[in-house]
Amino acid sequence: MYIPKSLKMLGFLGLAATVTISGACSGGTQTPSTTPFDPGAPLVQFAISHFAGSGNCALCHSNLKDASGTDVSMSTQWASTMMANAAKDPYFMAETASLVNDLPSLDATIESTCAVCHMPMASTQANADGTTSSMLNNGFTNTSNPLNKAAMDGNSCSLCHQISSTNLGQSSSYTGGYKIDTSSKAPDRIIYGPFSDLLQSPMRTIIGFTPTQGEQIASSAICATCHTVYTPVVTTQGTVSGNFPEQVTYLEWQHSVFGSNPAAQLACQSCHMPAASGSVAISNNPTTLTPRSPLLQHDFVGGNSFILNLMANNVSNLGITASSAAMQATAQITSNQLSSRTSQISVVNSDITNGKLNVTLSVTDLTGHKFPTAFPSRRAWIEFTVTDSTGKVVFQSGKPNADGSISGNVADENSKSFEPNYDVITNSDQVEIYEAIMHDSSENVTYNLLNAAGYLKDNRLLPSGFDKATAAGDTAVIGGASADANFVGGSDHVTYQVSVGGKGPYTVTARLLYQSVAFQFSKNFQGASPFISSFMSEFKSADKTPTQVASVSKTLG
Repeated sequence: MYIPKSLKMLGFLGLAATVTISGACSGGTQTPSTTPFDPGAPLVQFAISHFAGSGNCALCHSNLKDASGTDVSMSTQWASTMMANAAKDPYFMAETASLVNDLPSLDATIESTCAVCHMPMASTQANADGTTSSMLNNGFTNTSNPLNKAAMDGNSCSLCHQISSTNLGQSSSYTGGYKIDTSSKAPDRIIYGPFSDLLQSPMRTIIGFTPTQGEQIASSAICATCHTVYTPVVTTQGTVSGNFPEQVTYLEWQHSVFGSNPAAQLACQSCHMPAASGSVAISNNPTTLTPRSPLLQHDFVGGNSFILNLMANNVSNLGITASSAAMQATAQITSNQLSSRTSQISVVNSDITNGKLNVTLSVTDLTGHKFPTAFPSRRAWIEFTVTDSTGKVVFQSGKPNADGSISGNVADENSKSFEPNYDVITNSDQVEIYEAIMHDSSENVTYNLLNAAGYLKDNRLLPSGFDKATAAGDTAVIGGASADANFVGGSDHVTYQVSVGGKGPYTVTARLLYQSVAFQFSKNFQGASPFISSFMSEFKSADKTPTQVASVSKTLG
């Protein structure tokens, strides 16, 4: 085992950071906010054969300033992200415990598969050592487990930056199939970055890695290793047969204009790790380093503000390093991205004829993948409201409820049913919901991931350039949207036809709303577990108000 020369000197510096707000999704700079926050407790320190803790890396990669003087340190940005807290995400842990309870015979497979991407350093080290890669009971989540620190450090520095270019972008790299050289020893362990002509001696001396240029670190293919995931299918007869595309974000991106057209290509990092302003010295050791550009920021802005806020309210219970304020700030950055860079909604046609209001909405996907993408618990929907001249609501479809359900959504009332895709909506019990509904091997709706054999519905908004006619099976549009001529790459049109009285003018308001944990997913847990009871308690007290992604209003009559 390699031990740094001075673990004592590797403590986190505890420097204040400045939250950054994402700008346009073009690989440009982020606009800094004015809210400084305490980064919280020291980042974890450890040194094992193939990995070092984020606290070890923080010594040299803290107090980094961009051209505007904003702190863009990897450590302070990363600590409050979903990436940093991949092993502490309470919904993920509850879901894992539930799957183990439901299918105890597959315990080892479930835990080792989940650990590959949520506890990757511990998983990789255990595999290299020939030991068991488990999470629950005496596994990685147990503080007495020798790999507990590595596990709970989530998707940390020395994991992502050790991934080689081997097999990236190929199917063998999916579902955590990244490759790390576990045959090398300190200080010759290769750690990759985007730049050439690197000063290697400080890192070799202090934590035993040799920094090397690796262009794969800025590619979409590196993200694909954990954002293209296939899970085994457990049939209703209890046998394991085939694989289910749990999430195929990378494949969606490949089929979009951003992944298929070289002239328009944008890597995942362009939106989720926008470049800092100007040039930045990538380390503070030595202080004479020449600033480099572009420096990709490490705030990993995604679409899960709900869980970030939930974790912010339970920092101590979940053992999160970042402060509650830092978690809230990252949740706000995420909400800002959802509301400014994700989708748009507009009115393309509207009139009132013979007492009937007709409004056609256009919903546009601005992302490089389906929206929502990733784990199928995520959904977006249109709340459409018509009020008369007195402010009275005369029609409403898609009203969100305080418990996280959607009024009129049959799926939230009956777990065996779901809303179809709508081209035309005529009553309040019809709701246009962009979602993926799973089915089991008997073609029945399921919310149990390992029983999922396919999708009964997938009408999630398509990215620009996505041709649904040529999309492969795992990225296909499924259900009514496949034959909907208004549901195309980049947008969808939905028409509302509403009978109104004589108290005009009428104000039409349409909001595109989003949840990362849909109602039925929040209650679909099997058996007893501290992880399940903890999440249910946290979820019960959480604010379940959906995120408003976009809105439009128009007055008619």
